[in-house]
Amino acid sequence: MKKVLFATTALIATAGMAAAEGVNISGYGRFGLDYNEANDVTGNLDNTDATNITSRFRLTFDVSEETDGGVTVGARIRAQAENRDGAQGNATFSSPQFHVAYGGLRVNVGNIWGAIDSAPGLYLNTTSVGTGIDGMGFNSLAIKGAGFDTFTSAGAGVGGIEAIYSAGGFTGHISYSKQNGVAGTSTDANGVERTALMLNYSFGDYFVTGAYQSADNGRTITKGGVAVEADDDLIFLAGGADFGQFGATLQLAQTEEADSVTLAGEAEIGAASTLIAWVNSTDIDTGVTAGQTVTDGTAFGINYEYDLGGGVTFVAGYVNTAADNDDNSVQAGLHFSF
Repeated sequence: MKKVLFATTALIATAGMAAAEGVNISGYGRFGLDYNEANDVTGNLDNTDATNITSRFRLTFDVSEETDGGVTVGARIRAQAENRDGAQGNATFSSPQFHVAYGGLRVNVGNIWGAIDSAPGLYLNTTSVGTGIDGMGFNSLAIKGAGFDTFTSAGAGVGGIEAIYSAGGFTGHISYSKQNGVAGTSTDANGVERTALMLNYSFGDYFVTGAYQSADNGRTITKGGVAVEADDDLIFLAGGADFGQFGATLQLAQTEEADSVTLAGEAEIGAASTLIAWVNSTDIDTGVTAGQTVTDGTAFGINYEYDLGGGVTFVAGYVNTAADNDDNSVQAGLHFSF
């Protein structure tokens, strides 16, 4: 169970390590059926169906070289094509990420990972890091109503700089990004500036994570009858434990709009099956009356995966969101990595 439970932790813990010199191509594909009641509600077009194909194909290109002094310099770029909710997509390249690494320190520039998005315990330990084939809305995340930086696989990304340091069981990650507002206008509504810090420590079969983000996104909400700036400030805490065949993760988050908590449990069933169930409870700030992007209430889901060997996994998932109506989704399909 540990190799599954701490998959994200291991990724961050090795982020400062230099990649092998040369060029490496990796990626994955996934495809299956998605049943989503929200796609077939009153007001939608008659030919909008609740059941659609969901798929993605991703290629990741990593290049690196090492100087005579042992410093690794490299870059990453991705190509991705996705089909979701019946909308067929063509392949698009991401903007690049550049890095310099030495020992346990790595500095990324460009299409950064983001300190919050890299926090262990934020995502589920599944092939989609959410529920089902494509994440199914990632309702399991405790962070509600606040954006944060992440590597954009099929677009420009935010453009920033970050530093990740790992030593033993400790990982520290700080990131900064700045997007300008709309040129030629008197508003900064599209300008976003974020600074985030994440600290993680793994000890034995346990891990704890703490993260904080200070941000200015130019968006406003009404709070207590007064228009205020809805910054993407957030606090995130998580902890997890491995109990052999079983594992558990608890995450808590506070944003401008809501407080939220998610509890996820994992179980190995036999030699090839893994079952993950989660429940999320979100409480909206009662002072927010306009511009609200969060749904109050309880959401839950379950994800089942069966390892078919050769990097191929059968995936099935179910999600019931916190929305009042049309809130059921079911997916099933195959995921393969290479």
